[in-house]
Amino acid sequence: MQTRRDFIRKVAMGGGLLAANAFPFDALAQQDITITILHTNDTHSRLDPFPADDRNFPGQGGIVARATAIEQIRKEQHHVLLLDAGDIFQGTPYFNEYKGEPEIKAMSMMGYDASTMGNHDFDIGLEEFMAQMGKANFPFLVANYNFNKTILEGKIKPYKVFKKGPVKIGVFGLGIQLHGLVPQENYGKIWYNDPIKTALEITEKLKKKEGCDMVICLSHLGYSYEGKKVSDRVIAAETQDIDLIIGGHTHTFLNEPQKVKNKLGKEVLINQVGWAGLRLGRIDFVFDHKKAIKNTKANTVILGK
Repeated sequence: MQTRRDFIRKVAMGGGLLAANAFPFDALAQQDITITILHTNDTHSRLDPFPADDRNFPGQGGIVARATAIEQIRKEQHHVLLLDAGDIFQGTPYFNEYKGEPEIKAMSMMGYDASTMGNHDFDIGLEEFMAQMGKANFPFLVANYNFNKTILEGKIKPYKVFKKGPVKIGVFGLGIQLHGLVPQENYGKIWYNDPIKTALEITEKLKKKEGCDMVICLSHLGYSYEGKKVSDRVIAAETQDIDLIIGGHTHTFLNEPQKVKNKLGKEVLINQVGWAGLRLGRIDFVFDHKKAIKNTKANTVILGK
């Protein structure tokens, strides 16, 4: 029985293509694709670099260095996703004066694809946040906050699916418990839902309904805690369809992504790049021709150094 490959091979031979080595059958069959994930967290309104005489981070950070690094990587890579894990606001006079506008505009100019919300993103209240969100050309994603009966109802989505080449990537957000952390007048009637249960529901939908090849969680829960408080490590261990958790809230500098086994024994990557826009996380995922993750390579970029 003649196979499709045999047929194409005969056509190629007839046209002289095979003799000229111009029809790379094996290369086409085995072609890999690289998806580059760039990420930040807890930038906290740090638009400028740290002073040159700063004790810990002299001359590091700043949106110019970040934008330059992102632009360079985009020139080198075809498929890039740029994501943030929340706490965009609060920390410098820029926020006190302009209520988050320059931060949002800078992220839009850098081409962020999505962000989740951190607790400090509520510091300006829901009305002001909605006003600043209107200046963003990227979505805010939070799956475990119920925004019904607030002005943000219908404006914050639980997830978004991105298509990079043949690969479908589902990205969803998880937010921290606001009660006791944020003044209630700043978040109003937002209802907090269990992040583990939410993650299980959303990831099942992303895999089965949306047909995603990869699932990324943008988390502002925190990397790890003593006791039973839900963290990124807990989310990884208690779910089964997440490939990468991009974390925030605890300002944790991880030199490389950490691996936690999920409910099925599969490794989940967790990464967080500190705070103040000092680092840009980068993880390259290589997918095989069947759109399965083949391998990964991580590289944290120190900005302004």
